Amino acid sequence: MQLFLSTQINGNFITLSEEESWHCIKVLRHVGGDEIAVIDGVGGFYKGTITEGHPKHCVVQITHSEQQYNKRPYYLHLAIAPTKNSDRIEWFAEKAVEAGVDEISFVYCKNSERKIIKTDRVKKVIESAVKQSVQAYLPKVNELIAFNDFVKQQADINIKKLIAHCRDKQTPVLSAHIHQQQKVLCLIGPEGDFTTDEIELALKSGFEPVSLGINRLRTETAGVYVAVAMNYNSYELITNS
Repeated sequence: MQLFLSTQINGNFITLSEEESWHCIKVLRHVGGDEIAVIDGVGGFYKGTITEGHPKHCVVQITHSEQQYNKRPYYLHLAIAPTKNSDRIEWFAEKAVEAGVDEISFVYCKNSERKIIKTDRVKKVIESAVKQSVQAYLPKVNELIAFNDFVKQQADINIKKLIAHCRDKQTPVLSAHIHQQQKVLCLIGPEGDFTTDEIELALKSGFEPVSLGINRLRTETAGVYVAVAMNYNSYELITNS
């Protein structure tokens, strides 16, 4: 069943945006009477029947609804330095969402090679990934921010704070940090890694160093690695409880 996104939910009826309506009616050739599924981005999952198959304002009557649909038992915030190639950061966003992430921040570090992020484009990629993987929650995407400012913002937030860097080979592995953790923030650095000053600032601000294994990972791969690890850890805790 095709999945659509809409925040226009009034009583028993959902109105799709012009873009979603066009895709539903003109591209996928749905007509009145067809059944489709809709998410609202904040946990609501709906099934309904098209009552008005207009290509600019498709209207759906709700026949089934479920709140907190497939809600994860954890909250993952990934703060990542944007890659030089924008395609790679979009690939990261897509795959991290499929694995499970709740918030993405882009941080500008001393060794970063990109100073501009088209967050509107990233949000489109994320929206598509959410629908493709049949999720009901749309992750939050934050604008690019300087590393120092971001770290200071997180000082008083109650969350497990991690920084993944390659300067210390004796750093504890990720699994040792995320076991039974419900809220995790992980900093992922640029290809040239964080600077010593950046690491020291993060550690003074409550971040803990973490290793992502013996292999050196690309920035975007490291971000996806953390998302997959959190997903697997959560699944393992549930199945073993």
